[in-house]
Amino acid sequence: MNRDLTFSIGEYRRRLLAVQELMADRRLDCVILDEPEMMAWLSGYTVSENLWRACVAPALGEPFLLVRKLDMPPARQRSWMEDIVGFGDWDDPLVALVDALRDRKLTHKHIGVEFQSNSFTVQRYQSLRELLPDSDFCDLERSAWNLRRCKSSEEIAHMRRAGTLLDAALQTTVREVGRGKSQRDVAAVAASAYYKLGFDDGFVGPLNVGSGWDSLHGFLEERPLVDGDIVHIELLPRLRFYTVRIMRSVIVGRATDEQNAAAEKLISLQDQQIAGLRPGALAADVDRIVREGVVAAGLRSTYDNITGYTLGVTPLVSQHTSDLHRCFTPRSDWVIEEGMVFHMYTSAAGLAMSDSVVVTKSGGERLTKAPRQIFETDAK
Repeated sequence: MNRDLTFSIGEYRRRLLAVQELMADRRLDCVILDEPEMMAWLSGYTVSENLWRACVAPALGEPFLLVRKLDMPPARQRSWMEDIVGFGDWDDPLVALVDALRDRKLTHKHIGVEFQSNSFTVQRYQSLRELLPDSDFCDLERSAWNLRRCKSSEEIAHMRRAGTLLDAALQTTVREVGRGKSQRDVAAVAASAYYKLGFDDGFVGPLNVGSGWDSLHGFLEERPLVDGDIVHIELLPRLRFYTVRIMRSVIVGRATDEQNAAAEKLISLQDQQIAGLRPGALAADVDRIVREGVVAAGLRSTYDNITGYTLGVTPLVSQHTSDLHRCFTPRSDWVIEEGMVFHMYTSAAGLAMSDSVVVTKSGGERLTKAPRQIFETDAK
């Protein structure tokens, strides 16, 4: 089978080296990575947890993937790793893991695992301790996730392409909004655009009608759209496991003067925030631009949600639909670095605005280039 890799072998080896340097710092013999995000980032492949699966990296030497035998062919297609271990559907994958460690004579006295992983359950932890009584398991404390905080040039190029495709998907979706249409009609067009443009799947994201800042995560309604409805469109497709995102609002009919004024203020504040995404800036200071600005403008009485979060690897099979490892809040004490990529978003008065943004030396650069405006079905 011919391989179909997302990135170069050199890029994946760079990632492996970063993991092995982390292991050296923590004096670990090997790490077990069983979260979809880390598996996809390190190996190029991940799959849902119908049965447990993992990527294992030793302190020295080559890593291996552990998957169902059924999943070995797609793993060989998308992963750069040569060593792929398969187990039968009625086999214990933990026993298969231990056998693989011993067959490869890999030292496993000190094993790094992610205690926050939804896949690494208490039961699995206890079972592995019984299977490996002479090993100790050390919490990685999200240090492996931290390795993904800044994107490589290959990753940024990949996400830039995804942003261009997303702009096209948004344009198609906005055109579908109209009187008498249902929200489901609009979502169907968005999903179709995803597939036609080459995204991984048809998972559209929140698409609904609302009037408050907190209407972003509503449900599809069955009623036809009518004049005055504000259709919230949030598109969050994946391209080879990487996500880019965008939010825009569409008014059925024409926007009111108040809506135009609110949108103008939101966009102005967020433009300032994006410009403030400079290396060395404190995340809380960047967050403050929108958070305090929106409240000061009287658009919201309080601002109780984040103003941005990390973008990157977010597979559909994960329990995390968003990577909130780094968020923009008043308590964010971390520093902005070149190469970080974020979904920056704001909302008020039923309107929402967001873009995918990469941090450059001179500030934030939008990867999504769609017009920053309210869209209207009756625009002149």
